[in-house]
Amino acid sequence: MKKTIITFLVGLLIQQFAVAQGTTYLSSLSQNATGNLSVGSDSWMAADFITGNNIGGYVLDSVQLGMASSSGNPTDFSVMIYNNGAFPVGVAPGNSLASLNGSANPSAAGIYTYAPASSLMLSPNTDYFIVLTAGTAVDNGAYNWRERAYPPSGIDNWRAGNGVLHSSNGTSAWSATPYLGIAQFSITATAIPEPSWARLLLFGSGVLFYVRKRRST
Repeated sequence: MKKTIITFLVGLLIQQFAVAQGTTYLSSLSQNATGNLSVGSDSWMAADFITGNNIGGYVLDSVQLGMASSSGNPTDFSVMIYNNGAFPVGVAPGNSLASLNGSANPSAAGIYTYAPASSLMLSPNTDYFIVLTAGTAVDNGAYNWRERAYPPSGIDNWRAGNGVLHSSNGTSAWSATPYLGIAQFSITATAIPEPSWARLLLFGSGVLFYVRKRRST
């Protein structure tokens, strides 16, 4: 009897917290590029995006970047997700939430995929940033992030900022001046379902029954 109850509770939890396959909520990768954004140790780039209104939030699955051929001999390309350090009075990168795994040398033109090493939760209706840098100064070589005149297309209330911010050191003086265009990227995430009150009640009832059964035996 005990084994039956435990199996039932585990099955209920799996059903409750199972999530659907990831959805691409933002993308501009199909658009024709109009230029490039030079990324280096002295040229950090940050693209703002805003999550949708799913109450449970989201799990970030991956970020894809449209890259052009690099110039010179750059090294140590890095992709990170930052929170909004200027909240609630503006938007600017704050602190790094995660570094994403992927190619550290996207020197050939193409689309590159980067993903967190562990689950990264994104809150609903919240600004975040894709932040890029590299290990070499631009004068010695740069990775080139493709840009476009229009922001990525979004679904389910996801949206992107109308331009990139840049900084010489990644910690201060983030600015949109001069205007550098809009970076090409896509974001795939999984919406976290809201708890079902009926299922939670059923789960609670099962736990209570299990505890009473143990005490009686």
